[in-house]
Amino acid sequence: MIRPLILAGAGKMGGALLEGWIAKGLSPDAIVVVEPQPEIREATHKRFGVKVLADASAVAGDPAPEVIVLAVKPQVMDGVAAGYKRFAGPGVAFLSIAAGKTIRYFEERLGPNAAIVRAMPNTPAAVRRGIAVLCANARVSDGQRRRCQELLEAVGEACWVDDETLIDAVTAVSGSGPAYVFLLAECLAEAGIDAGLAPDLAKRLARATVAGAGELLHRAPEPAEVLRKNVTSPGGTTAAALEVLMGDDGLKALLRKAVAAATRRSRELAS
Repeated sequence: MIRPLILAGAGKMGGALLEGWIAKGLSPDAIVVVEPQPEIREATHKRFGVKVLADASAVAGDPAPEVIVLAVKPQVMDGVAAGYKRFAGPGVAFLSIAAGKTIRYFEERLGPNAAIVRAMPNTPAAVRRGIAVLCANARVSDGQRRRCQELLEAVGEACWVDDETLIDAVTAVSGSGPAYVFLLAECLAEAGIDAGLAPDLAKRLARATVAGAGELLHRAPEPAEVLRKNVTSPGGTTAAALEVLMGDDGLKALLRKAVAAATRRSRELAS
């Protein structure tokens, strides 16, 4: 029998993962979703054709799941994780994408034999352009590491760290990072309005510029520094703007402070 993949939580990130898995060829028959919200259960079954259960107690134990993906909000994880403790053991991998929930947190709730992978994805997973960083405890096998990586690569890129404390910095850079980019688009539009552009035009220009520059960065082999220099003519308009943005109190300094603040907060939440 095929060992099922269990997805606990079919919200935004869980739904994005589910869509990516099926698009990559994973059979809906191999997936079981556990979702307590009736409207989300119904919509998930209708859209993807997967089996959707209301509670972890309804998940069959034979055959044991291959991977249990914990994709619920951190604030409800206490009640959710306990429902899967019966599966804990070397043959089942737990993959958590809950921000702030450490490997130790899951070991305390699932037991010392649980094979646990902690991951920090980000919201561009919704358009399969996300990136996730994973970290595993010692009970995760090489095969389980590969499988968890494959599951996250269905919605973007995935890489590993051995030091779990680095997940706080990852959260600050890539987990929270999309919000920084969206704020850039907002601020660029507002600056355009202040310069005399009509609001609709300023917002359109800012949105297309940020999205287009991101796509260029994605496709180009050159690093960001080279792409920046390519667009900057000596003595030109871009150079004048960058003189401000790259000043002592400019964008670089602000982002360092922002990432440091987010890293601190991630550590606070984890503790």
